[in-house]
Amino acid sequence: MIKRKSILIFGAVLLAIVISLWMIFQPTKWTDDEIITLRNLWIGSIPALPPDPSNVYADDPQAALLGQKLFFDTRFSSNNEVSCATCHKPELMFTDGLPLSIGVGTTDRKSMTIIGTAYSPWQFWDGRKDSQWAQALAPLESVVEHGGTRMQYAHLITNHYQEDYETIFGPLPDFSDPARFPAIAGPVDDPEALAAWEGMTATDRDLVTQVFVNMGKAIAAYERLILPAPSRFDRFVEALLNHDEQTMKSAMTSEEVAGLKLFIGRADCIQCHNGPLFTNNDFHNTGVPTRSGLPLDSGRAAGVIKVLNDEFNCLSQWSDAEEQDCSELRFVVSEGEQLEAAFKPSTLRNIAETAPYMHAGQFATLEEVLRHYNHPPLSPAGHNELEPLGLTNREIGQIIAFLHTLSGGVNAPPELLRAP
Repeated sequence: MIKRKSILIFGAVLLAIVISLWMIFQPTKWTDDEIITLRNLWIGSIPALPPDPSNVYADDPQAALLGQKLFFDTRFSSNNEVSCATCHKPELMFTDGLPLSIGVGTTDRKSMTIIGTAYSPWQFWDGRKDSQWAQALAPLESVVEHGGTRMQYAHLITNHYQEDYETIFGPLPDFSDPARFPAIAGPVDDPEALAAWEGMTATDRDLVTQVFVNMGKAIAAYERLILPAPSRFDRFVEALLNHDEQTMKSAMTSEEVAGLKLFIGRADCIQCHNGPLFTNNDFHNTGVPTRSGLPLDSGRAAGVIKVLNDEFNCLSQWSDAEEQDCSELRFVVSEGEQLEAAFKPSTLRNIAETAPYMHAGQFATLEEVLRHYNHPPLSPAGHNELEPLGLTNREIGQIIAFLHTLSGGVNAPPELLRAP
């Protein structure tokens, strides 16, 4: 009797192993709709870089080279220690690995990667800037990021980058008269710098601001060249489109494929993370809790007001665009409950390399993110787009496994990924 029972148990175990192996090696079937979705997520579907009509220097190679120099130069800060690369480190996929970024002080947001941001009509978590060049200017005058002033920066350009600047933008103004152009001045929070700025004539302020704007446009020309590289996921999709099952099996494991199935299916991740950059560049309230020690962040609700009133937006005097080029700004949704505590979904490309997660680094791991989505709490702002997913622990693990297949690195020449 005992022997027969042992045989039955052995047979059951053997059958389970056979079924598991069959499931592993049995090719996953994809519907026509799923294949269309995968093609849309594939990096091969990414379009050519969209033009930036607000920046006539966006595709100027000389401007990009100057922008690279400015991006890595710590002199453009109040303490000579902070550059753009301080919070956007190439080795960390142009993030900094911190929950809250640290410049001359500590910010109240996590740094977003700049990889692929040329495709986004809105910059920052709340979309308070509508171009890469306008975005590049904001940290330079932030009291907790670079902490400097536009007059300080104009002097630095004159002293260290005059030839580079004039090759691209034409002659620099003469800023040598300290009575007209003090060492430190700008529309910033520092009372002395602000008073010095307000003591300048409007004409002189515009001369300084034009140099400041051109700095941003050069940095944007550099950042436009920082794009995502293909990953294992892209190799899998390309093989699928070519009916190459052998390459599909080598590109992704069965667990990763199962996670992909959930990602585009029952987990509904593509509601926000769609397209070849895995973001729809819109704004969503997903019930992310407020970080301890910080006030409630209203996200897009405040961001849209800021961009509409931004000194450097697409419709401003500093933009190179015509009014008809600024449709995103002209027709933006500027009010409504859906904007409260809504943030831009980050790209999921290289997401496994860019922890922690969310706008203030509230979640340390991808597992924490998935568990939040699986059982979403009430939003601090009182509403939430998420619905419980009902995922099992194994399914959560499968989605996380899939997300690791999106690590492909940066598509840019190596010389652009370091200080020149």
